[in-house]
Amino acid sequence: MHIKTTTFTILTSLFVIQMAFAQPASQWYTTYNGTQSESHGHFIMTCDDGGYLQVGETGFIPNSAKIYVVKTDANGNLQWEKEFGSAGHNLGNSAYELSDGYLICGALNQNSTLIKLNKNTGNTIFSQTYNNGGTDALEHIAETSSGFLAVGYVNALDGNNTFYTEGQGYLTFIDTAGNKTGGQNISTHTSHAYRIKAYNGELIVSGLSEGAEEFNALKLDVLGNVIWSNSYGGTNYDHCFGLDVNNNGEIFLTGHTLSGTINWDTYTMKLDNNGNMIWEQKTGNPRGFDPQYIHDEAWGIKATADGGCLIVAGTGDEYGSYSQTNANGSSDVWRVYLVKYDANGNVEWQETYFENNGIDWAGEDVDLTSDGGAIVAVDDGTFGFLKIAPFSSTTSNDPTIEANNLDINIFPNPSNGIFTITGQLQYYQISILSSDGTTVYQDVSTTNNSLDIDISTLPSGLFFVRVLHTSNNQLCVQKIIKQ
Repeated sequence: MHIKTTTFTILTSLFVIQMAFAQPASQWYTTYNGTQSESHGHFIMTCDDGGYLQVGETGFIPNSAKIYVVKTDANGNLQWEKEFGSAGHNLGNSAYELSDGYLICGALNQNSTLIKLNKNTGNTIFSQTYNNGGTDALEHIAETSSGFLAVGYVNALDGNNTFYTEGQGYLTFIDTAGNKTGGQNISTHTSHAYRIKAYNGELIVSGLSEGAEEFNALKLDVLGNVIWSNSYGGTNYDHCFGLDVNNNGEIFLTGHTLSGTINWDTYTMKLDNNGNMIWEQKTGNPRGFDPQYIHDEAWGIKATADGGCLIVAGTGDEYGSYSQTNANGSSDVWRVYLVKYDANGNVEWQETYFENNGIDWAGEDVDLTSDGGAIVAVDDGTFGFLKIAPFSSTTSNDPTIEANNLDINIFPNPSNGIFTITGQLQYYQISILSSDGTTVYQDVSTTNNSLDIDISTLPSGLFFVRVLHTSNNQLCVQKIIKQ
């Protein structure tokens, strides 16, 4: 049921706290709610069609929650919304896009679940539930050569906690029809496996250690064998929630920490592909209040084409005994907090966003958009979609940019990474770009009519084929899906 909503271009009603550097403005904000009194999103992604998908719950565990999924177009207009499960202990944790559907990870009735949805309608293609052990859930999923590998937890001691359940990290092996083919307890490496990303035929997993005291990261092969496993952090609590891997295999982790800080600050690090730390940074209190009363809690991260990253957090006062106001507003009202790091871990810019109505905004997740901006999942008691203006200079990823007199064909599409481009290609520069705008292949075609491309060693996902005439700048950009 679609109960909400307001959609508007943010002009005077949305304020932006200006810090230093060239921070991006917001472009629009819209919210949706399910059938329960409140809805809370945990995950957002930019879809191949340019729209957005957000996943979470409407209602609250353990008594009234349902999995809630909202799909919008590129402007935030509702295309469809779906709810799953009878009101109770149900979790919507994340999503993954396939060429023929969306996979939703979570739990139904305290058991791990995977639901595949039709892209156009949101109708269920399959729904599978796995009793992996005790109170358990799938947090995230990645595609492998034989199907899928999902991460999550089993035997939760605090099953009503949606972020750290005091359980045991767990891998679920799943075929393309959604059937479980195997499982593996990884509690010796992580207490709560939170995110997984495929890279170069291997898998990077992140999570929280026992007691949520450290960041965990490990690399696996497709069979679940551990290649390396590391812990990171200081002498106090370090909570790891966000993971991304760039096209060079560098690993980015984010969350929040009490190690070496006055109160909770965002904690972000960059690792090489062997798990060695390149840099780590802590940021917080962007509005200049007394730091002992301010929480800065990071939940999501995206690697950027410049070798850096963008993190999303919430910032605000958690203490009834403290309530202060300065030029940047009231400490009591939470804000979305974005921080952009460069390749060396330096803060390029940081920004907070809020609506001028006294309602808390917290940033729950972030993804990059094809125009060089970002989309943020905002928790304001509903599913908030906040579009951030471009902040990076990228080659256009808009598949609608296409010269009328260029007749370019790509097949097969989707492919395994080996495909053919046909058309009048002589004197054309051929580039392949990843979804974040990074060039992963480039060549100049000297043939008249066809060119074979091989990107089979790259991770699965969405890529763009850019065909540019070297003299008159005629341009064609088309999507291709690598499975």
